[in-house]
Amino acid sequence: MVWRALNDPEILRQSIPGCETIDKLSDTEMAAKVVAKVGPVKATFTGRSSLTDLDPPNGYRISGEGKGGAAGFAKGGATVKLTDADGGTLLSYTSTRRSAASSPRSARG
Repeated sequence: MVWRALNDPEILRQSIPGCETIDKLSDTEMAAKVVAKVGPVKATFTGRSSLTDLDPPNGYRISGEGKGGAAGFAKGGATVKLTDADGGTLLSYTSTRRSAASSPRSARG
């Protein structure tokens, strides 16, 4: 059940703050549009994610990157593990991320 939810675009869209769309491109790739506030700037990020190291129903590695125009870019990933725990499922992960903001350019006359 949890494995299916982690791979269902609609469930993912509902669980990601600011996510407007997620489109499944293949069994291992998705594209998304997310509105996020970065400091004082509200930006729309568009990006793609891919799944690797698939081990159904135990986990995978997800990595992705997105661009937010003047707000810059974000890139990151996570290793996701699912384990049985007390009649349910425990989801654990380790993640990495990197982001950079675009700096305003000034015109010289």
